Amino acid sequence: MSDKKPTKRRNALGRGLGALLEDSDTSKGKERGSGREGGEVGSINEIPLTHIETNPYQPRVHFDEDALQELAESIKTQGIIQPITVRQLDKDRFQLISGERRFQASKKAGLESIPAYVRKANDQQMLEMALIENIQRENLNPIEIALSYQRLISECDLKQEQLGERVGKNRTTVNNYLRLLRLPPDIQIALRDGKLSMGHARALINIDNIDKQLHLFNKVVREELSVRKTEALVREAMSGGEPKKAPEKSKNPEQEYEIRQLQTRLSSRFGTRVQVKADDQQKGEIKIPFVSAEDLNRILEILEEQ
Repeated sequence: MSDKKPTKRRNALGRGLGALLEDSDTSKGKERGSGREGGEVGSINEIPLTHIETNPYQPRVHFDEDALQELAESIKTQGIIQPITVRQLDKDRFQLISGERRFQASKKAGLESIPAYVRKANDQQMLEMALIENIQRENLNPIEIALSYQRLISECDLKQEQLGERVGKNRTTVNNYLRLLRLPPDIQIALRDGKLSMGHARALINIDNIDKQLHLFNKVVREELSVRKTEALVREAMSGGEPKKAPEKSKNPEQEYEIRQLQTRLSSRFGTRVQVKADDQQKGEIKIPFVSAEDLNRILEILEEQ
């Protein structure tokens, strides 16, 4: 790879993260980074790929290889249409803020450098920008969006109103996504895998009893019920019309609740249905299933990141 100096390109700012990126430029006017590799803050520069490291706060750690290859072929033909965004760490070191897919695809395409906005950002801003860019992707499922919303609230210390302003959604929409995280792991996984729609999930979440929720969920999936029929089924169940499945007696309801919450977090983290079992002596096991050698390697990579 060539170590050529970044060259100044015309100043432009696209939509999407524009407002947030501008907020991160706290200086008055433009400032140049130190050293010969320094890019002009607030401008577009051509930066060698070897001088850019990935964003440690990137919420998506796995990218579809076929989609990346398609993007790489497009880049070979048309070049980079939208620059990536980076922050400068040192005179010849930069770190991605957004644009990981374009960065990875550019390497596959054999490029030596890539156009990039140079921005100022601290660690919290890096996390916030990465999460918001992730939310703006078109192919995210509702659970991925909900988890990103939750991280913005908990890790970036945002209130729901502030979050809504950041992502261009009203508080009701934000709250509807966050409520999805209260669903049992089985329903969350079905929602993530496209076996259940957001409308189905919003209906099922009105059922307070988890066993009854799962009973209705299985009926909806098995009979491929529409959202309208699911809503009617839920109303019937809430009025006492649907036979209630007798829940097993719990010796420790608080512990079972904590286990369900843990299962939900682990299932979302590993992208598969994780089972957690524990007895009253706090002994138990965690099961993480995999369907192929590639799936196993993916899970092992996640474990190694911890």
